[in-house]
Amino acid sequence: MTTLLQPELIARAEALGLKARAVVEGLRVGDHRSPYRGFSVEFVQHREYVPGDDTRHIDWKVYGRAERYTIKQYEQETNFQGHILLDASRSMTYGAGASNKLEVARVLAATLAYLIVHQRDSAGLGVFDSAWRHRLPPSGRPEQVRAILRALAAIEPGPETAIGPLLHELAETVHRRGLVFLITDALDPVVGLLAGLRHLRFRGHEVVVFHVLHPDELSFPFDGPTRFDALEGGLRLRTRPELVRAAYLRALEAHLDALRAGCAAHRCDYVLMDTSIPLTESFTEYLARRGRVRRV
Repeated sequence: MTTLLQPELIARAEALGLKARAVVEGLRVGDHRSPYRGFSVEFVQHREYVPGDDTRHIDWKVYGRAERYTIKQYEQETNFQGHILLDASRSMTYGAGASNKLEVARVLAATLAYLIVHQRDSAGLGVFDSAWRHRLPPSGRPEQVRAILRALAAIEPGPETAIGPLLHELAETVHRRGLVFLITDALDPVVGLLAGLRHLRFRGHEVVVFHVLHPDELSFPFDGPTRFDALEGGLRLRTRPELVRAAYLRALEAHLDALRAGCAAHRCDYVLMDTSIPLTESFTEYLARRGRVRRV
């Protein structure tokens, strides 16, 4: 199995960081905006002074101009909870070596967990196929990374996928707003998947979809008489790829367009992860792009 924590990838990802772009709810001071007002670092507004307020926060410049006491209010900064959801259905096992979809997904999940915990936030893990197979609640303790690595290493792929109902369940059971990272090949009906993403967004979570696909799935490069064995569902099909390539690519593009458009409509990040591109390029490119965009 591929080493899950890769030093070069970790170093480049740490340099870029992973901050919440939406308002989150936290339990302690960290690096992300909170919906609660306090006296931290980012100025938000003034309010009238009331007896009992700390006089250190009086804005004396306003008093000099208007002869009235006002208090400076700041936005608390806080930690976030990151929920890493990894698709462990059998279709994720396609590919050999470093381009295997599940191996890329494991490394990505491990990198996210390490990055989140090391910047003093909380990471949790949910491994699923058609049901939850392993769940670790979010924690910011250093040993949480080791627990997530053990869970990732122990994954046994399941027979099929059903993402939508699991996203609805998560939206109903996780009440504290945070970040949800969905790592999947999304070989599921788009309507159900998007309904689950919409539910998470309605609950206030920021959502990132990492769509993991093998280059064979993106270009369909096969030639000559070929037998295709479905990794999920048991279907076997003998055909000449050149006769179905155009129809396959049209269907794939329609699927991708629907997924991209749905993610954009629900204000979820969509990231296509071609497994032929090293994560040191694809993931850090996403982090760099994310850092340039501010979303509320």
